[in-house]
Amino acid sequence: MAAQQDKTEEQSEPRSPTLVSHRRPSATQINPGEISRPMNLQRIAQRKAQVKNYPKNKKLEKLGVYSSCKADDTCKCNGWKNPNPPPTPTQPSRLDMSTPLASLEDPCRSCSHRLASHVSHLENVAEEEINRMLSIVVDVEHLFLCVHKEEDADTKQVYFYLFKLLRKCILQMSKPSVESALGSTPPFEQPSISKGITNFVFHKFGHLAQKDWQTMYDLAKMFLHCLKHWKLETPTARKQREEMEDTAEYKLNYSKWLCFCHVPSFCDSLTRYEPTHIFGRTFLRSVFPTLRRQLLEKFRAEKDKMPPEKRTLVMTHFPRFLSMLEEEVYGANSPIWDPEFQPNINNSTSRPPSPIDGKKRKIADEIAEEPKKPRFEDIPMEVVSEVLSTITDPTAMVGPEKNFFSPHVARDEAARKEEEKGVISFHVIGNSITRKPSKETLTWLIGLQNVFSHQLPRMPKEYITRLVFDTKHKTLTLVKDQRVIGGICFRMFPTQGFSEIVFCAVTSDEQVKGYGTHLMNHLKDYHIKHGILHFLTFADEFAIGYFKKQGFSKEIRLSKSAYNGYIKDYEGATLMGCQLNPKIIYTEFSHIIHKQKEIVKKLIERKQEQQRTVYPGLTCFKDGVRQIPIESIPGLIDAGWRPPPEKPKGPVVTEDQMQNAFKMILTATKNHTSAWPFLKPVEKTEAPDYYEYIKYPMDLRTMSERLKTKYYCSKKLFVADMQRIFSNCRAYNAADTEYVRYANTLEKFFMNKIKEYSLIDDD
Repeated sequence: MAAQQDKTEEQSEPRSPTLVSHRRPSATQINPGEISRPMNLQRIAQRKAQVKNYPKNKKLEKLGVYSSCKADDTCKCNGWKNPNPPPTPTQPSRLDMSTPLASLEDPCRSCSHRLASHVSHLENVAEEEINRMLSIVVDVEHLFLCVHKEEDADTKQVYFYLFKLLRKCILQMSKPSVESALGSTPPFEQPSISKGITNFVFHKFGHLAQKDWQTMYDLAKMFLHCLKHWKLETPTARKQREEMEDTAEYKLNYSKWLCFCHVPSFCDSLTRYEPTHIFGRTFLRSVFPTLRRQLLEKFRAEKDKMPPEKRTLVMTHFPRFLSMLEEEVYGANSPIWDPEFQPNINNSTSRPPSPIDGKKRKIADEIAEEPKKPRFEDIPMEVVSEVLSTITDPTAMVGPEKNFFSPHVARDEAARKEEEKGVISFHVIGNSITRKPSKETLTWLIGLQNVFSHQLPRMPKEYITRLVFDTKHKTLTLVKDQRVIGGICFRMFPTQGFSEIVFCAVTSDEQVKGYGTHLMNHLKDYHIKHGILHFLTFADEFAIGYFKKQGFSKEIRLSKSAYNGYIKDYEGATLMGCQLNPKIIYTEFSHIIHKQKEIVKKLIERKQEQQRTVYPGLTCFKDGVRQIPIESIPGLIDAGWRPPPEKPKGPVVTEDQMQNAFKMILTATKNHTSAWPFLKPVEKTEAPDYYEYIKYPMDLRTMSERLKTKYYCSKKLFVADMQRIFSNCRAYNAADTEYVRYANTLEKFFMNKIKEYSLIDDD
């Protein structure tokens, strides 16, 4: 391999002006140690633009350096060498001249054949393909510098492999493919880091209020952003820092990261991938401790330069976020890495209302398990089928006939019936510049312009016309008797995951017939088919009621960064949003809900008929009985009542026994090897800001003093104060993994001691 490398250097150095740039300063020279800096990336782009503007002869000369000789089959020369030595360092100006340094008739210094013999295969190649290969040439030159400047052996090896790969692509006029050498193609693991972090936010914080959930969502985005732009440490440096068992696996992931993420950032001939999209849990486990430490150190060093809101975010919430994420990354049974994970995003209504004292709640306090819902027995399918056949068969129904004027009928029921009969129809139409619109489409667009102009008098007619006929906008059109009576004009932003509703109107003489609701339901189904699950619109004061009925809310569930700068802002209007459920067919939704209500109603009636047994009254009290077990009341069990589960009874201990147990537990805890940071109160000289962060300090010395006075009369109070010691340590030293480990170890030891003594819980 070394001999092959020496040969490559010997052939490469005189071939191109930029390859001798390491001998003298040059405007296009790139320092590999700073290769990711924007200035250097800009220089690379400028260099590529420069070579693409070369005259034809100089382009062929540059490609001839990397092309094998085609003069005859016996010639083994794999690259033309200029017979004239490159300019000396005293003549640097010639390096950037656009005039060719050689002609097609110049012989090769190696095989004596003409330059034309090396580039004969390029005579009929399109200019676009020539420029593509020239772009690869620039990448080869920069990788050549990287190989010679890089000191780390593992990184140098990857650079050299990519250098040879790109040279081979120029030789064979092919496109580079890295996948074959590494034995796998991206993505390397499912679910990806990005998907796992998203699942983590929904799993842990889905029950929070919108504002608090948005905070955790922003922290997740910040973490992913840092990981995308984070530079991995080399396997050698990692091994020197700490002995790890996964050295071989880390080295492979490091090579993949270089090939698919890092090098393509400055060599765009290679396809670039985001590391958070192609790597998964295994990769995150290997880099998480170092990434966490470096991020917290960076934020701590820059906290004085941050605005107050960001400082609170990164210094208070971010360490907790990382601690909770760490549990899911290393936990054996974490659900967020399940490929079938389904986020529960609709449980925010189960949260208790916000406190009215105006104080900020701690995010950590919000994270609590939801109460388990009682389970109900499934109803046999034959019963459901029988009820379903009853409610769908008009001859089996009794009572007054249902009609469209029933107070329980859905708003869009009449419109749905008219669509089934062909009275109305719905069409998604739009203008086009790539193909001529049909006469019918143009007629409908003009009709929509008239409808919107009449129903939205505040909007300028010219503005309506411009958007309706804009090729980026589409309109869901409602047609009745061959004329347009309503529509919804919208613009889709697929990359951002939402659509903006611009105009929505139905002619005044066709309103209050359910057309508006049915229009919106059709639009929802259309967007679900196209994978867009969010609507945004600016509604004026007269339209807010309509949009609320269609599921819109002023509480936007889409991240502001997704729509900021995309959606048009209207003065005096209210931004409203709607999140779609891909499992629902909205045009059938009200019909299905109505049918479900009928089924439940019939099932209740059947149950009532089965339980209309009348039991005689209780007479035992006349005989002097003071009380009876509730389950002995006739019919109560049949009606579905079940006795509550009995609480397990613990051993009864006296107050002195409990105090003695507390003392023994505390003594054992103080003697533990991890207890030394908690033995006495924190001194202000050691941590000046400790009592600014920690409002309720606690330590083992204070616990001992309280036990002397029999301060603790219950296990819950004793455990709560002990746990405050550990939580205070974790809160103040969130960035210090050593102290956090002390707190976790000692807390685990303490809780095991509590279980050993089997002390009774307080009610």
